[in-house]
Amino acid sequence: MILQVSHATLWVRDQDEALEFFRKLDFEVREDVRNGDFRWLSVASREDPNVAVVLAKPGFPMDSETAELVENAVAKGMLSTIVFSTDDCFGAYEELKSKGIEFTRPADNRGYGIDASFRDPSGNEFRMLQAAGQPAAS
Repeated sequence: MILQVSHATLWVRDQDEALEFFRKLDFEVREDVRNGDFRWLSVASREDPNVAVVLAKPGFPMDSETAELVENAVAKGMLSTIVFSTDDCFGAYEELKSKGIEFTRPADNRGYGIDASFRDPSGNEFRMLQAAGQPAAS
């Protein structure tokens, strides 16, 4: 049996706002299905369309207390674990910054590689990494 990751869930405050943010990262809508108040919205990188990020709003099937806890944790940047890879961290940093992406840590060489951290409008924090030993883009 071979299992592959097809989707990863990212909790967001507002799905439309999250979609606009991911479009700045050059992601495309993969699925956008509504069923009453529930919306299944996923995006995928043009470079890796086989893995989708589900932009999920806390709610059904959670009870309201759990949804509130998740929303509070997201706002503090405590629930995101996505690391994006790039072959040109400095270039990607400048490009995303010019698109209005909020960086919490600028691109810099940190021994293990060149990385930077940025946030989405929901408060999720992401890392962008050019691994050590990976040649820079020419």
